[in-house]
Amino acid sequence: MIPSPVRGLAAALVLMGAATSAAAQSASSVNFPFETYRLENGLRVVLAPDRNTPVVAVNLWYDVGSRNERQGRTGFAHLFEHMMFEGSANAPKGDHSRLLQGAGATGLNASTAEDRTNYYQVVPPNRLNLALWLESDRMRSLKVEPAQLANQQEIVKEERRLRVDNAPYTRSLLAATSTGLYSTEGCFPYAHEVIGSMDDLNAARIEDVQQFFRTYYAPNNATLTLVGDFDPAAARQMVQQYFGGIPRVETPPRPECPQPFSGLPRRDTISDPNATLPAFMAAYGSVAVGDKDSYALDLLSVILGGGRSSRLNQRLVRTERAAAFAVTQSDTRRGPGVFLVHVRANPGVDAARLETITDEEIARIVREGVTEAELSRARNQYRARFVRTLQTAMGKAETLQRYALYFDDPAALRTDLDRYLAVSVADVNRVARQYLTPQNRAVVITLPGRTQ
Repeated sequence: MIPSPVRGLAAALVLMGAATSAAAQSASSVNFPFETYRLENGLRVVLAPDRNTPVVAVNLWYDVGSRNERQGRTGFAHLFEHMMFEGSANAPKGDHSRLLQGAGATGLNASTAEDRTNYYQVVPPNRLNLALWLESDRMRSLKVEPAQLANQQEIVKEERRLRVDNAPYTRSLLAATSTGLYSTEGCFPYAHEVIGSMDDLNAARIEDVQQFFRTYYAPNNATLTLVGDFDPAAARQMVQQYFGGIPRVETPPRPECPQPFSGLPRRDTISDPNATLPAFMAAYGSVAVGDKDSYALDLLSVILGGGRSSRLNQRLVRTERAAAFAVTQSDTRRGPGVFLVHVRANPGVDAARLETITDEEIARIVREGVTEAELSRARNQYRARFVRTLQTAMGKAETLQRYALYFDDPAALRTDLDRYLAVSVADVNRVARQYLTPQNRAVVITLPGRTQ
């Protein structure tokens, strides 16, 4: 499945109820042991043994997402997420899930985003070999045939109808964070939706899909992470046995975004028959993961709309009771990112009022700055979320994968939290002035009802 367009929204809402007790935990919580190496065919492997965990999280990321798609062929990355369960040379359709579930696996799933596609499951330690064999078999010999393609095209189109076309506010979120914010000419990789357009899904040809698989589904374009109860030497042997013979391919081309925000400012109004109340969204052009400004922007997001004590929640939700919720999200990516503001009205309040109050609060931060107390709370909330993520085997596996993909080094997670803790009030005030400007945003107003 694709991550919901409101995935960042959900994270922000979780922060609103986050207890800060975890914040008291030492940053040393990130210093769990792991090792990284590569097979001769280029597969990067991350092993994090933990004998106190009675399972093994198996997590495989491919360095391909919707940003790798070309015009007229959008939706291929997500389509392939589905195709990967259609059967391979030694595991016919249905066997992958059936065998793993029969072996006691849990959390078996996959997801697609702008920058990556991942496949994951949690297995009993004595069935790690089964999970590795199945993952290697579909990397080596996935069945990409017309019947499988036609079947998954219909499934993905139905998913689009349910999760995008008929889901309240989703079209507005996508318009704000992809098609509205990014310039098609200057940054097509992020200027389209992860799930793809209906026209492109209908037009997908078997030759195009087969080429997509040959280009991106290869060991030198993937990272395998294992976390949990396993012997490292035995795991190395199994990884070599199952993946070592898969040939590498030519390094895939990397997309570019020379002028991502050349179409800003932009303003759209969407009439949504599934929406019950007006909403205001503003997506600001931002920076890539690891950029020096990304840390301050993430913390600014918490201060502005990341919790009960945030500026927007205090004003819009608690004081003026104009909004049901008001949240922000700093979504950094391989390429230029998004700083999203999303406010949904209470009954009797129009979108213009939401926009006015939101802009007043942003202007107040730009004019007066944030306080040291606000920044301290934001650091604590961010640290708490970071530490909570590492409390499960799969949480550790996902985190290691993120740093492998975005920093080209899983070990970067050991120092990344320190970069957040080093952000100053001056840093936050500077990025607010630089990025939260009317000229650097795409505004989307959602109105209940159908377009006339």
